[in-house]
Amino acid sequence: MKVPLFRIQSTRADMEAAKAVLKRGTEWAEGPEIEAFEKELADYLKVPDVVVFNSGTSALHAAMLTYGIGPGDEVIVPSFTFIATANAPLFVGAKPVFADIEGCTYGLDPESVKEKITDKTKAIIPIHYAGGPCRIRELRTFAADHDLLLIEDVAEAFGARSGVRRVGSYGDAAILSFCQNKIITTGEGGAVVTQDEGAAINLRLLRSHGWTPPNTMGVPQDHVILGYNWRMPSICAAIGLSQLARVGDLIKKRRTLANRYYDALRGKFSELMAPEPPLSSYHVYQMFPIFTRDRDELMKFLADRGIATKVYFPPVHLTTFYRGRVMDTSILPITERIAREVLCLPIYPGMTRKEQDYVILNILEFYGRTTP
Repeated sequence: MKVPLFRIQSTRADMEAAKAVLKRGTEWAEGPEIEAFEKELADYLKVPDVVVFNSGTSALHAAMLTYGIGPGDEVIVPSFTFIATANAPLFVGAKPVFADIEGCTYGLDPESVKEKITDKTKAIIPIHYAGGPCRIRELRTFAADHDLLLIEDVAEAFGARSGVRRVGSYGDAAILSFCQNKIITTGEGGAVVTQDEGAAINLRLLRSHGWTPPNTMGVPQDHVILGYNWRMPSICAAIGLSQLARVGDLIKKRRTLANRYYDALRGKFSELMAPEPPLSSYHVYQMFPIFTRDRDELMKFLADRGIATKVYFPPVHLTTFYRGRVMDTSILPITERIAREVLCLPIYPGMTRKEQDYVILNILEFYGRTTP
């Protein structure tokens, strides 16, 4: 049997949504689906506005520009993240400064963030790792107390909650990703969540060469800035609307799969830990990480049996590019330990019980067990 790391789940409704745009034969780039998708996302997150882009990376870049981050500024980021989070400050000439994570949510440790503050610090970009909220409420208070921008990276955690609020609603802004393996997908795509009407205007200008069609979400036609081609195609927004309509079911399936992994692996071996989220958070399991000192051996063992796994994430601050150019000499002990031990198992809404049992049984076999 072969088990992929993820498999996109599409429905007839997704296909019909895409087909409707194709059949229309016009407005493939800036059709009504764009505004509709933005409105539905904002309603779901209970935020003032959402502006969609062609990728999460474009959304990060646009957020840096919109909120005035630039040369001479420092932005505190985790190293345990997809590299786009750390690259975003570099896009605008600012410097990423790496803070350590904590070992419960694997998000930024507020204490480490405090140690990294300088008079050049402009913003903090925490991520919500693997679908679980970081300590976002503490970071929000800290950012407010120090007059810093808080930009949440919610690429992995759409629909997750910290307390009663969904992540993405705590920061001055947030970015979303709809890449192929995310909670909802448009194939590729992203968005910026913003609490500020002026920021929303600039974001819509930035994504389309500094120009926007008449009557688009209140953008004045004489408000012109240099922009880019970061538009989301209408067909992607149409698929996003269809996926968003069933996001509750997609998350429920992920949580069911995660609970089966926990039941099978919890406390079975001293060599392996499958971490569980704090009770105050609602995890959506975009990924299912385990942590083991036998990571590389287990990864090969599973690959030989047709089971895909992946290391999410290698530490950014130790990559050749960042060592050579950013010259960050941070020592991040928790990040470096976790990055040595992490391995993400297959998890996706369409995963069958047979597929998951095959993954579990092979992990048990690796550790010399024959039954859960």
